[in-house]
Amino acid sequence: MKDNIEEKEHYEHGHNHRHHDDCHDHCHGHCDGHEHGEKENFKLEVIKVVISLVLFLIAILVPFQNEIIKKVIFFLSYIVVGYETVFNAIRNILHREVFDECFLMSIASIGAIAIGELPEACAVMIFYQIGELFQDYAVDKSKDSIEELMDIRPDYANVIRNNREEKVDPDEVKIDEIIAVKPGEKIPLDGVIIEGNSSLDTRALTGESMPRDVKENDIVVGGCINQTGLLKIRVTKEFGESTVSKILDLVQNSSNKKSKSEKFTTKFARVYTPAVVLVALLLAIIPPLVIKGAVFADWIYRALSFLVVSCPCALVISIPLSFFGGIGGASRRGILIKGSNYLEELSKTEMVVFDKTGTLTEGVFEVQKVNPVELIEEELITIAAHAEHYSNHPISKSVKDAYGKEIDETRIGDIREIPGKGIEVKIDNRNVLIGNEKLMQENNIIFEKSQDIGTILYVAVDKKYAGFILISDKIKEDSKKAVSELKSSNKKVVMLTGDKKEVGEDVAQKLKLDKVYSELLPDGKVKIVEELIGSNKDGKVVFCGDGVNDAPVLALADIGIAMGALGSDAAIEAADVVIMTDEPSKIKIAIDISKKTMRIVKENIVFAIGVKILVLVLSALGLSNMWQAVFADVGVTIIAVINATRMLWGKK
Repeated sequence: MKDNIEEKEHYEHGHNHRHHDDCHDHCHGHCDGHEHGEKENFKLEVIKVVISLVLFLIAILVPFQNEIIKKVIFFLSYIVVGYETVFNAIRNILHREVFDECFLMSIASIGAIAIGELPEACAVMIFYQIGELFQDYAVDKSKDSIEELMDIRPDYANVIRNNREEKVDPDEVKIDEIIAVKPGEKIPLDGVIIEGNSSLDTRALTGESMPRDVKENDIVVGGCINQTGLLKIRVTKEFGESTVSKILDLVQNSSNKKSKSEKFTTKFARVYTPAVVLVALLLAIIPPLVIKGAVFADWIYRALSFLVVSCPCALVISIPLSFFGGIGGASRRGILIKGSNYLEELSKTEMVVFDKTGTLTEGVFEVQKVNPVELIEEELITIAAHAEHYSNHPISKSVKDAYGKEIDETRIGDIREIPGKGIEVKIDNRNVLIGNEKLMQENNIIFEKSQDIGTILYVAVDKKYAGFILISDKIKEDSKKAVSELKSSNKKVVMLTGDKKEVGEDVAQKLKLDKVYSELLPDGKVKIVEELIGSNKDGKVVFCGDGVNDAPVLALADIGIAMGALGSDAAIEAADVVIMTDEPSKIKIAIDISKKTMRIVKENIVFAIGVKILVLVLSALGLSNMWQAVFADVGVTIIAVINATRMLWGKK
């Protein structure tokens, strides 16, 4: 059987799709290669089934005097609902694609006609098409679950050229051009706000309902909806390189990476279909030749029933649908999973390894404590901010941010930077020393060493200790919840950091981590993750980083998760899973979605194969007729598909 799952046309979010979509294509080759609009095509199929069913019921219920009229009505019923299937079976045979569902249904129904069982031939096709309608509906629902995300694609951009606004396709906008985004419009491209302030709806990207406030000089990404004020934005990336374009590409191509379960169904169908056709052929020929009194017509009938039951549709439709539903459910929560293989691997997670800065912590140095001695707090931070005014170091910036006022440069003089120790400066003609404990010791300043964890700036004024300022990276509010939930589900939680040992251990203690590795360079992180993977052979090691400087480790881990990746190209490209918010707790949600998906997949495999084997045996023994065979095939498929659609809602 030709493997068409790779194409996955029903994952393409255009205006057309294949009638049976790609899940069906996998089951029966090019059973219907015509492209139609979704709704029009579905309505047409419903009409065909209804007409055929009405004719079928007329032929059964109306007591016609002439048997030929009844047969003609049965035949019309069969043609209305079955001509397409028979036509495509013939076409596929000519293309050397013999063993597909069209072939199975055609040979079973035509065989029934040949032995005079017209009602059962009609039943085969009618109930087969009813099953197809259920499948089409389920696949369309699964597409809808991701099409909400696809709404992030902007239709146009208001670009300002020659002092006039022009409405153009986002692809036509160049870097450094200015675009205007009015309230209610989507931001079409990534850029920097040069004028205006507003609130942005980021739900389509992050899954979060809380609006994000933005102002001049803030970076914004395409796909967000401008809610309140007019924004003028300088474009920093062409549409093809923008965040929204990369996300669209990621989701649309998520089907290309198939899970082991999907590969199993592909291999299963390739071997299984020709095998059952051969068994059916032997069932029709051998018993009448070796069993005394056996009638060819009876055994041909059993063989035809056997063929109807044998269709593996329940497996090859419901399993990809389950994975697609899982990916769709996750995307609505702001979790983008790049393929069903990663969704399957997540269910085997044994250890989650976090980078510290920007993942478990805010990644922004802030003043956490101001501890003055013989000064008031405001005086100490004022002196420190003026002393650090000319420095661009992140520590200096955090002090100036904490001060929050304009620096009076006339108060500053005689600046001398002391490498590795701090700064000596005149503030209001007073001698100020600000730096680490070595600076205090060198200048014989008597001070009390702080026991706080973080970067400590000691301040002395005119050779007299004035207090200290504590600067550290703040732990995210969501981090405790994330670690607690992971540990409660028996996952080991480890943290890697390039920070000092005491800083790493402080964070690990506060979050109750299982282990922490500190003072690591990038190559050190790679080495540690390699060791952890080697020691966890039964389960998978997930690495979660901010996606900017963790690309080597993201690529090395069994599953790489980029955190807080809104606007980060590196994260979208390097990771297997992208979480669009700064919430580590979404890792547990992703694992839960993965486990539920795999549970549904296993249920469908066991159920479908179990029922198939049972009814195949009954058909071979002549204990079930064609009607029961049709109901068994269609019923199993519908139940499996309904079970698969549970994943579409993205709930635990």
